[in-house]
Amino acid sequence: MIDEVTQRRIAALREYEIMDTPPEEEFDEITRLTSFICGTPIALVTLLDHRRQWFKSKVGISGEETPIEHAFCAHAIRQEGVLLVNDATQDARFAANPLVTSAPNIRFYAGAPLVTQEGVSLGTLCAIDCTPRDFGVEKQEALMALAHQVIRSLELRKTVKALELALLAKERAQQEVLALQALLPMCSWCRKIRDDSNYWCKVEDYFSQNSQIRFSHGVCPDCFDRLQKELEGGAEPRG
Repeated sequence: MIDEVTQRRIAALREYEIMDTPPEEEFDEITRLTSFICGTPIALVTLLDHRRQWFKSKVGISGEETPIEHAFCAHAIRQEGVLLVNDATQDARFAANPLVTSAPNIRFYAGAPLVTQEGVSLGTLCAIDCTPRDFGVEKQEALMALAHQVIRSLELRKTVKALELALLAKERAQQEVLALQALLPMCSWCRKIRDDSNYWCKVEDYFSQNSQIRFSHGVCPDCFDRLQKELEGGAEPRG
């Protein structure tokens, strides 16, 4: 059973259309900056659904995701500020975690939740090291500021996609209007065309008035054969 908080997070991730997307430079710049400011070899932008922690952007690690039950970030998204773990081997929550007991051998973790304007935590921006360390208030504030930048990038990305869809819909609508405008109302009996003034005129008159098209008259093979038969039969030719 998926709880309500997780359902809201999954719904928000669908709105952002972000899960399993290719790397994007604006997010990679933030993780590189996070690694530099925090002085850690690993920095991640993580997003969590109900079963996994997926890395939208990463520095210093090769994997793409981890099971959610192993994710430090699953704990970080439950609080407002930075989740700080100075030495994971000394923390009962994480000491037996496979990410601690084996590669990447996490010891230090600092994770700032990525919280949307609606208050939904999507994941974290986190800094990770393989050695225990301290993490001062200034660095925690910097990590939170960078996490806010991740959210702004997500919002901008969603806005750009919405604008692209709106422009596409507008172009399609314009094409449909042009297609409708290209349809000429023609009488199915006499073949006259109705113009914009609601006047019915002959085909050749309509095109002469509304285009550069001019008509020359001739007789097609089918009509020529029919005309010849009628003349041979002594009947009056059809007009």
